[in-house]
Amino acid sequence: MDFNEFLRTAFTFENYGELLPLVTNSIIAGALLGLVGGLVGIFVMMRDMAFAVHGIAELSFAGAAFALLIGANVVFGSLVGSVAAALILGLLGASAKDRNSIIGVLMPFGLGLGILFLALYEGRSANKFGLLTGQIVAVDDVQLGLLAVCAVVVMAGLIAIWRPLTFVSVDPTVAAARGVPAGALSVGFMLLLGLAVALSIQIVGALLVLALLVTPAAAAVRVSSRPALTVALSILFAVVSVVGGIMLALAGRLPISPYVTTISFLIYIVCRGIAWRRSAVTKGSVPQAAVPA
Repeated sequence: MDFNEFLRTAFTFENYGELLPLVTNSIIAGALLGLVGGLVGIFVMMRDMAFAVHGIAELSFAGAAFALLIGANVVFGSLVGSVAAALILGLLGASAKDRNSIIGVLMPFGLGLGILFLALYEGRSANKFGLLTGQIVAVDDVQLGLLAVCAVVVMAGLIAIWRPLTFVSVDPTVAAARGVPAGALSVGFMLLLGLAVALSIQIVGALLVLALLVTPAAAAVRVSSRPALTVALSILFAVVSVVGGIMLALAGRLPISPYVTTISFLIYIVCRGIAWRRSAVTKGSVPQAAVPA
């Protein structure tokens, strides 16, 4: 495949206006997902839990694959897998070292189960592939309603524990000394993270969920140190990535995930460049100390 042929595959825009109504639910779901991912991603970065996102995604994928195999609701199966993984990590992975070792055990187990269930599934191959790389026309009205309810639960939960969770994430020692229930907050956040991962898998698939729950927040913290602005930028970057990815995927014949991850990655690169430029300017403006003769 030469470059021109690749461009025709990635960006055709044939019958774009006719296809756009088919992804209305996906665009709404993507916007909700961007909002949730931007909020959750801030705490993922704060608590250094990017690896945990991937671990939860593997069991969420296994749950979705099992639901697909038995003909159940795929979103519900994904939620069950995510919640199970979140509870395991929240209850057993109190320290970062324990959490990482548990994730290292869960990831291959969840991935292996998911592949087993997909191998046993005899339906459309597109359904199998979609669990790994996402789909743009797979969100029907029932799934959109379930996604919306879960998104509201995640956002309400985050708002309820925002201040104490921030305190524990930034300074756990002082928070513990003041009696903040770090263990309960950790389990609660892991459950909210599990729900967010399950939502993400429906759009971008299990393999690339980090592009929505980690990369936007990682980009936001590069360009702002003000909490409110950082959260707003994280949400903006996540929404632009997923909605932009859906719009571009509709114009081509590729899965949605390459578009979403590319947009997310480019935003991160731009933010890294801005941060580097600011650092260079700041260093250049600092006067040199006087050298005694």
